[in-house]
Amino acid sequence: MEYQTRYFDESGGENTKTVLKLVQDWADRLDISNILVASTSGETGFQAVKAIQHHQIIVVSHSAGFREADLQEMDSSRRKAIEDSGGRVLTCQHAFGGVGRALRLQYNTHSLEEFIANTLRVFGQGMKVIAEITLMAADAGWIDTTHDIIAVGGSGQGADTAAVIRPANATRFFNLKIRGILCKPWDF
Repeated sequence: MEYQTRYFDESGGENTKTVLKLVQDWADRLDISNILVASTSGETGFQAVKAIQHHQIIVVSHSAGFREADLQEMDSSRRKAIEDSGGRVLTCQHAFGGVGRALRLQYNTHSLEEFIANTLRVFGQGMKVIAEITLMAADAGWIDTTHDIIAVGGSGQGADTAAVIRPANATRFFNLKIRGILCKPWDF
């Protein structure tokens, strides 16, 4: 197999359209059914359902309360637009957050999950995001762990990172395999 990885000069949302074109191409060539897309506001998720054809798009949002108590950051109208366009929106607890984040905030310490997240960030924020949303979707039962998926993430707004991943459930984290990197920022 010969596939090329695309490196962006910088991280950020200006790479989103190129990322989504790469995802469409790789998903078609590898016959991958499920595409996971991280999206806080829903904008990147909506762009994905419009740009990527013939694949199941699962948009993974922040959990309620991520930024402040009870707040759902994805507007309900954006969620509806994604769903009306054929996508699905998964909102659940972050695989590398939750109670571990509560420990950090309350006691100014770090949990094992945060050490894993920070280790993944040495490859860029987007690589951490794609690993995390893959665990979240597998734990929710929205994808299975026997078929590769493509996951899309970013560094703040938009998308700048994508990879082919063999999913795993969080309890089997070390079975997760980042099999191929479609794109990522060179500088981050």
